[in-house]
Amino acid sequence: MDPAAIDLVDVKAQYAPLVPEYREAFERVLASGRFIFGPEVAGFEAEAAEYLGVPHAIGVANGTDALVLSLEAMGIGRGDEVICPAFTFYATAEAIARVGATPVFADIDPVSLNLDPDDVERRITPQTKAIMPVHLFGRPAPLAELARFGLPLIEDAAQAFGAEGTGTTGICSTYSFFPTKNLFALGDGGLVGCLDDGVADRLRMLRFHGSREKTTFELVGTNSRLDAMQAAFLRISLPHLDSWNAARRAAAATYAELGLGDAVELPPDEPGHVYHLFVVRTTDRDTIGAALKEREIASATYYATPLHLQPALRYLGYEAGSLPETERAAAENLALPMWAGISREQQERIVETVLDVVGAAAAR
Repeated sequence: MDPAAIDLVDVKAQYAPLVPEYREAFERVLASGRFIFGPEVAGFEAEAAEYLGVPHAIGVANGTDALVLSLEAMGIGRGDEVICPAFTFYATAEAIARVGATPVFADIDPVSLNLDPDDVERRITPQTKAIMPVHLFGRPAPLAELARFGLPLIEDAAQAFGAEGTGTTGICSTYSFFPTKNLFALGDGGLVGCLDDGVADRLRMLRFHGSREKTTFELVGTNSRLDAMQAAFLRISLPHLDSWNAARRAAAATYAELGLGDAVELPPDEPGHVYHLFVVRTTDRDTIGAALKEREIASATYYATPLHLQPALRYLGYEAGSLPETERAAAENLALPMWAGISREQQERIVETVLDVVGAAAAR
């Protein structure tokens, strides 16, 4: 690949400055012989709980397990309904279905792309046991408005570790440490932040086959543990998260300063947004994407087939047109490169390309 090519997320650039510390952590864990649970996992859980402002943080294998185990620990299952968006990654609804509950899709706000509280309210039934808002692309969902319905919240914060105002409203908040996330592992990992002592106790058992100790099993659980090596790496990364998120916000401001908003609809600059992804809206998406690709600049479309239209979820009975704002966002979104170390020069190339395409289209 051309060295001048621009990735959607430059993973190597994110972790490269910390490689010496990661090597030291690797050697430390290797020398300890403690690869499952142990002091690194306990240490990261304590540090994450303090950062998030919650009494409990429970490490698990990945962000999907964080969702599934949260639902199970809250006693949600067959016959229950959980309201969530359809404009999100499949794992959100998949987790609900995996515990035997029914995903109920609500439409999104056309500006924030997060759950529309008014549409959520219309979909509440006696079977509704929880609402699962997603802090999409790093933008906080309207938690206060959703909490007024009096239903438990499970915050899908996979894309929003460190986003202001998140993680302390829902009984559980779930996180992913996939390598492209704002707080990333060098592999896979997940976490549940929890406000309830009883739910946290069940989460700890569920991640370890439903057991408090190896010989007695109180629940039917699974094997979902954050390993010690990833926990050690995450302990190194966590102190840098605020500066990384600030750099992402600065990069978002640079896109606006360079005039990108003259060509596409920019995401609203809201307090707390940590820009896991920088997603614009445009009806010229395919043309812009092709031009960027020609200049070796990556872009991406997210959730082009929203969840209510996915083959695996056809049994829920949704049809095209049933969630109009969701479907419009799916047809118009375009993610542009974003990471904590993206340079102004790279952003200038990106914006120049987009402006060239839109200007040429307008001149035709």
